Amino acid sequence: MIHHFPCVSLSVPTFPAHRLDRRRFLQLATSAAAWVARSADAAPPNTLPRLLYSNDTTNITSCTSPWRKSKGGISDESLRATIREAAGVDVHLLQPGLGWIPWWDSEVYSPKQHYGEFLPAHGIQKLNSFGKYLLQGGDLVRTLTDECAKEAILPFVSYRLNDGHHTRGLKESLKTGIPDQGMSRHYWENLDRYRIGKDPSNWDEAVFDWSIPAVRDHKAALITELCETHDFAGLELDFLRHWVRFSTERTPAEVRADLTTEFVKKIRAALDLKTWQGRKRWLGVRVPACLDLHADQGVDLVRWVKEAGIDFINLSHSYFTIQDDAVAQVRALLPDIPVYVEMTHTTLTGKALAGSGTQPYLRTTDAQFYTTAHLAYQQGATGVSLFNFAYYREHSHPGIGPFHEPPFHVLPHLKDREFVARQPHWYFLTAGRKDPVLGAMPLPVELQPGKPHTFHLRTAPTSAHTRDGLLRFRATEPIADRAFEVSLNGQPLATTPFVAKPIDHPYDAWLGEANEHTCFTVPRSTVKTGINDIEILLKTGTPAPLIYLDLTLPVR
Repeated sequence: MIHHFPCVSLSVPTFPAHRLDRRRFLQLATSAAAWVARSADAAPPNTLPRLLYSNDTTNITSCTSPWRKSKGGISDESLRATIREAAGVDVHLLQPGLGWIPWWDSEVYSPKQHYGEFLPAHGIQKLNSFGKYLLQGGDLVRTLTDECAKEAILPFVSYRLNDGHHTRGLKESLKTGIPDQGMSRHYWENLDRYRIGKDPSNWDEAVFDWSIPAVRDHKAALITELCETHDFAGLELDFLRHWVRFSTERTPAEVRADLTTEFVKKIRAALDLKTWQGRKRWLGVRVPACLDLHADQGVDLVRWVKEAGIDFINLSHSYFTIQDDAVAQVRALLPDIPVYVEMTHTTLTGKALAGSGTQPYLRTTDAQFYTTAHLAYQQGATGVSLFNFAYYREHSHPGIGPFHEPPFHVLPHLKDREFVARQPHWYFLTAGRKDPVLGAMPLPVELQPGKPHTFHLRTAPTSAHTRDGLLRFRATEPIADRAFEVSLNGQPLATTPFVAKPIDHPYDAWLGEANEHTCFTVPRSTVKTGINDIEILLKTGTPAPLIYLDLTLPVR
């Protein structure tokens, strides 16, 4: 079917350059374009694809890759390589920086203003590779769209709305008076007025308060400009980098919801100023998978669908792959909206070895990717998305290795519901890490002697799973000297020796020691589709601090 827009003539008066109010003009143009779109019954997006792949761009310079020298910096070709290597995905989501400094030739805040004027004015002469690239006319968003066209992949931009990574050095910057290269003029010159709190070392307080109109307007101006000047198929508003935008003490819940909804509506109108290959561009949101957190930060998915016309929802557990019922909860609220579950490179992290980003981490295995996707599809997910997928590679600290190439071979399979259903299944519950965005997690739990504890594990085995499985509990210390009784759905389980890799995988990092585990054989007949009750009793010994539980089911 071919959709046509009615011929609508918009007469825009010409003013002398010194009298032109660009902000006002954009407001009028946005309103007019939105009216045209509504009146014309614009063609909706095509059916959304199955697999979204998020590229944080930072991995290009922080990870050791086969196609880049260790100190090669950023380049067009390095971005193209990250797109090509993720073969099999349907959408490539590029995050152009932290959302504060445009990675394109911007009139709102140009690279020349930031790297050529603002930073040198504060004594910063040696620029990072991104600064050098941008001052030479680089534009990673245009590179994204060009390479995606060659690879027949949809180019999306994922825009971080309140990222706090640049604030990690804020305490030192305030002491020296020298901003970090990731701090824009807007951020640096409004620190005292716009920050949520006073503690410069706390991301929750160091990011900006969205109850302030100037904060929202600045972010909207950047995104609107990007929508106007660049051709891409869709936009994802990232409400998790950083997920805090309001003080819940100062700003009432209804105000938080109203302000955020109005922002999303404004971005919808800006996105609709242009089409992608004659079709309406997609607008999606990346939001916490824990719905209990939404009200705190003004997230109202129902309103966004009805009032702002968002096209998809990407449910994220921030840094982790988690298996839960988030899709089912959203499906109950919005039966028809496309929903994606985000998966990452890890299911559990430990204590940092030498500062931020140096924590040991348990790699997400092939079987865990497939199982998590299978559970999502069982709940009605449209597809899955991937985040931080490149970080299997060497980065940060050698102590968190050994490292591997990312498992790119899983990508095309994640779109195949029948394939993931019949693979070996690896279900798990995890402590993840202490992070409010994860909500109430089933772990960690400190088992007390004589006091049974019940875990609830969601599974969905198929006819391919006919063999007995393995249940493992992992603690933060040796627990081999303690006696446990475990039952699954009321059936007592027999203990069995520790197996480091119950389903084979290539990763040897941070698997835990044998004496940190207690393991049990699981008769296949005891595992049911849906929620399984796992009761564990510490019979003797000192308390046992548990951080991980997993159940593996091999295939015949």
